[in-house]
Amino acid sequence: MFWAGYTLTLLIAYLLGSIPTGYLVAKARGVDIRTVGSGNIGATNVFRILGTPAGVFVLLADAAKGWAAVFFVAQLLWGACGAAAGGQTLEWFRLGAGVAAILGHNYTCWLRFKGGKGIATSAGVLLALVPMALLIALGVWIVVFALSRYVSLASICAAIALPFAAGWRGESKTLTVVISALAVLAIYKHKGNIQRLLNGTENRIGRRAPPPPDAPPKV
Repeated sequence: MFWAGYTLTLLIAYLLGSIPTGYLVAKARGVDIRTVGSGNIGATNVFRILGTPAGVFVLLADAAKGWAAVFFVAQLLWGACGAAAGGQTLEWFRLGAGVAAILGHNYTCWLRFKGGKGIATSAGVLLALVPMALLIALGVWIVVFALSRYVSLASICAAIALPFAAGWRGESKTLTVVISALAVLAIYKHKGNIQRLLNGTENRIGRRAPPPPDAPPKV
């Protein structure tokens, strides 16, 4: 019963995370977000191409996927499968759901396993798991972004800070290890951005990209 419930948790969390919010929002506007800007389906590219309202919506929706996977999916299935064997068991359900949701976003089955970079979805997962550590990492993100205007650099620095914040807050060893692995994954997903940062060709926020050729005219 435990393993059946745990497997179902991972599957549902993955499918929840795999909803390609940015792709769907752009498609509703007549744009294939994968062919414009950076080609990423995440909130930053949506913000650049479609503007602030669309970008904010995608950011919040992607974060909500991660939060719901941990806060609702893991909690409900943990109780439903009769796995109330202690806090550690619940922690494994919550961690598994969080990781599965992030992998779903990063490697969505609906777009041939090509998704986003997982920053917003990771933030939602961390909000449910370690809100204070997330707050510290968010502070790092804000400072780096304010100084550089690079979303990618801010995200990378926040990812680096996160495991240290979790350790400083006294989170469990298991949780800290998983958070460290998620931080490494987030940095890996930014490998293209890292190369552009080194080459001096990375885009800064504040200069909006031109509208895509297939975008409908504004009314």
